[in-house]
Amino acid sequence: MSEPLVRFIDVRKSYDGKADAVRALNLEVANGEFLTLLGPSGSGKTTTLTMLAGFEQPTAGRIFVGADDITHVPVEKRGIGMVFQNYALFPNMTVGENIGFPLKVRRMAGAEIASKVTRALAMVRLEGLADRKPQQLSGGQQQRVAVARALVFEPRLVLLDEPLGALDRQLREQMQYELKHLHERLGVTMVYVTHDQVEAMTMSDRVAVFSAGQLRQVAAPRRLYEEPDSLFVARFLGESNILPGTVRERRDGQCGVVLNGGQTVVATAVGTSEKVNLAVRPEKIALGSAAAGCINHFPAKVVEVSFLGDQLRVRLEALGQEDFIVKFANAPGHAALEPGGAIEIGWRAEDCRALGE
Repeated sequence: MSEPLVRFIDVRKSYDGKADAVRALNLEVANGEFLTLLGPSGSGKTTTLTMLAGFEQPTAGRIFVGADDITHVPVEKRGIGMVFQNYALFPNMTVGENIGFPLKVRRMAGAEIASKVTRALAMVRLEGLADRKPQQLSGGQQQRVAVARALVFEPRLVLLDEPLGALDRQLREQMQYELKHLHERLGVTMVYVTHDQVEAMTMSDRVAVFSAGQLRQVAAPRRLYEEPDSLFVARFLGESNILPGTVRERRDGQCGVVLNGGQTVVATAVGTSEKVNLAVRPEKIALGSAAAGCINHFPAKVVEVSFLGDQLRVRLEALGQEDFIVKFANAPGHAALEPGGAIEIGWRAEDCRALGE
């Protein structure tokens, strides 16, 4: 990773002097990175963004952008681009005037403003719409205007606070890829807030997962999904089967875990806890003859089969669980599964993580 552009150093934020909305935050954002802050409501992700923007002051700690300590620098002097969920466009201004507003505030010459606005419009594919008012545009077009306004003064850092939240699903998915490709072309550092897991996984170089004011894990999307280092991350990001048990032995990064029902499972060891929860993703589980070659394999009974279009989701009774989930692609070659039928299940030790409480 390149040198960090943003650094949070021991940052804490409390609104009432008692509970911490954000605590002990140490986080770096690389220059040119697309980092997403992900978590449920009240997790601290938005507070982290607003402290970086300057709308909130940390209770303790420091925030740097480059070599500059911006902890107490006013919002208007931080030189940071912002995109909000409601876009915050001025209804009485044209599209061109909205985009050019940050340049006008900076007292830039009219000809230079016009040139930069034209370039920003082309950047977000809104050529020819400079004279329209925001209310004459679709939601997706308004969102692009907001992005263009945030980028027009060429900031080194752009913050995006759930900017796609007001769009319908199809347009939202389209705009995810547009923002991702725009970031790739420009190379500007972006910090993005969302509670949508798919959005975070689709767009980001790395994802920072927050819970109850605490940063739980930061990693690239695939690593975060494949290698969660806490029970919270395993449960929050995607779907996991969770099996409580006790570690009996450890060797070469793996451990033998005895489940509460007495079965022994070999898993990847994470941490040093004796009491653990095994997490195994539904799509990592083999069925039938394919399960026999796995180090972990057990009998199961089919309870329910759900058709999801491109996937089948099967609910099993297995290992003392009545809702053990398996997912696999809806493709030729899969034997038909019927409720009540017996089936073998199995998985590799690498696909099962033993997580502390």
